[in-house]
Amino acid sequence: MTINHQTVLIVDDEKSNLKILSDLLRDDVRVILAKSGEQAIAKAEQYRPDLVLLDIVMPKMNGFDVIQHLKQQASTSTIPVIFVSALGDTDNEVRGFDLGACDYIQKPFQSSLVRARVKLHLQLAKQRLLLEKLANIDPLTAIANRRKFSDKLQLEWARCQHDDRPLSLVMIDIDYFKQFNDRYGHAAGDEALSKVAQALEGQLERGTDFVARYGGEEFVLVLPDTDQNEAQEVVERCRAAVDALKIRHETAGGEFLTISLGGATCSGRDGEAHEQLLQRADAMLYQAKQQGRDCVVWEEEVCQQR
Repeated sequence: MTINHQTVLIVDDEKSNLKILSDLLRDDVRVILAKSGEQAIAKAEQYRPDLVLLDIVMPKMNGFDVIQHLKQQASTSTIPVIFVSALGDTDNEVRGFDLGACDYIQKPFQSSLVRARVKLHLQLAKQRLLLEKLANIDPLTAIANRRKFSDKLQLEWARCQHDDRPLSLVMIDIDYFKQFNDRYGHAAGDEALSKVAQALEGQLERGTDFVARYGGEEFVLVLPDTDQNEAQEVVERCRAAVDALKIRHETAGGEFLTISLGGATCSGRDGEAHEQLLQRADAMLYQAKQQGRDCVVWEEEVCQQR
């Protein structure tokens, strides 16, 4: 019974080799089989395996061609590849490593060696994914950090340009947060930040909607395919959700901690406009602060194609 949820794609034009390797690994991992280079590329893109075992000598498209294609595609470029080949000369082994392979196993192989190397590279792949995830997560609030936000905004703006669909952006700031820290202490401030982050995240109903900690007590929402009216509904839910936390904050002139929100919606094909959109949302946040806080201010102007 497979208990490891990692996936290995085995590529070989010989059915006997596919069966041997599959039987060897299927108790430890999920196994996917491909009997040609073309199939290997299609299945790698479809299933995004954690590791590829790749034969070199195959008709039409050999293993070297396959790995070159995989490494050139963003969706498959980070998948580790182990060559399993009867080509035992040093030149082919060196070529395999030069093309990006993580290991090279010669046929005929020892079963224990294959299992040990597969186990090693799957563990390394798991650690790499964990590090990548941690690099994009704010450790205090457990939501995305500013680095991940930057990547997300650029990606969604590119989609906005391509499809000419609306994109809404919202800047959020906790009101009087310095005073909150001064009165209740930084431990309470950290707890408040975490609770606000989870409240905001809880209002995002679609998988494409996104929230990140922008820095300090600021957060940001990215709402793809969302026009101004739809975005304002989401944002008002966010404001109400934070109000509902009832976090005591008497120094603000009221009883509880609140947030101010500024938003802007854009559509068009200006390559620099995602930066302008961020500036517009930030300007709206400033206006919300000027208008008394605990409110939403939305920019009326929509960025049009130039």
